[in-house]
Amino acid sequence: MYALKTFFSVLFIILIFTSCESDYKLNFKTPKKIQINQELTLKVDDKNNKPIDSVQFFIDNNKILSDKKLSISLNIFSYKLGKHLLKATVYYDGKSKELLNDIYFLADSEPDIYVYEVIKTYPHDKTSYTQGLEFYDGFLYESSGQYGKSSLRKVKLETGEVIQKIDLDKKYFAEGMTIFNHKIYQLTWKEGVGFIYNLEDFKLEKTFPYQKSIEGWGLTHDENHLIKTDGSERIWFLNPETQKEDYHIEAYTNQRKVEQLNELEFVNGKIYANIYQQNSILIVNPKNGKVEGVANLNGLKNLVEQHDQLDVLNGIAYDQKTNRLFVTGKNWSKLFEIKLKKKE
Repeated sequence: MYALKTFFSVLFIILIFTSCESDYKLNFKTPKKIQINQELTLKVDDKNNKPIDSVQFFIDNNKILSDKKLSISLNIFSYKLGKHLLKATVYYDGKSKELLNDIYFLADSEPDIYVYEVIKTYPHDKTSYTQGLEFYDGFLYESSGQYGKSSLRKVKLETGEVIQKIDLDKKYFAEGMTIFNHKIYQLTWKEGVGFIYNLEDFKLEKTFPYQKSIEGWGLTHDENHLIKTDGSERIWFLNPETQKEDYHIEAYTNQRKVEQLNELEFVNGKIYANIYQQNSILIVNPKNGKVEGVANLNGLKNLVEQHDQLDVLNGIAYDQKTNRLFVTGKNWSKLFEIKLKKKE
């Protein structure tokens, strides 16, 4: 009998506690997406109008100074675009609870539209499945892909002649490449490894593993970092000495993310990116990921030899000394020097 009374007493206490706890229906009010020129409002309330003592808000686990108010409005213009984690730590009735919401920060304006002008045309090896392209010291360097056919090449711009070449093992699918501090860096697709070569003789000096960016797509560099794509909307910035990923940005317009970013080039402080399966170039702000411009280059594909292996635009190279921009594609018979201009 005593045991039964004890059981009911414990059950009664549990029911009271559960009932009290369930009286609180906390609600974290945030938008799902917002342009960074808009003010972000975060608010916590209780659906049953129960009293809340205070709230501490966070963005990506960084505390926001809010005087512990139940709502706050923020200027988010300095934030990177893309997915962020919002958190509210709510203090109430001697307890605390964390509420989490995802939010997407979008660009503050739509991309500018660019048109192109062909300045000059050069021959290009139509058997090359172009994955990476770079202009350096008067020559083009090219990474050509596909299993069993992947290679690294040095090419004469004027003639398209391949004057230096090494073939990769057939287990590798070559992807983007770039030249930084007199070394050639080359990615592979799904093999999770990159190569570092001596610029002069193409001798392999080192390999490096990927980290969070599981696949290798495009590669370029700025003054301080290697810049890498992985087929998503993310653009990764790697320490050139250690090849470790320091941070990433995400490419977004004022409406959505842009995925399948591929071959890259760094041009006058902006990232130029091909999109896989599209004959276009995006111009991306490297600080926050904003897609500032879009160039439709569809017409170029009609100017090359039409054959069974012909594929999409892929390959951007920039001659900084003379301000020349070069583009080509997978198995294209020509390489083009073009000039981009904003559409009027």
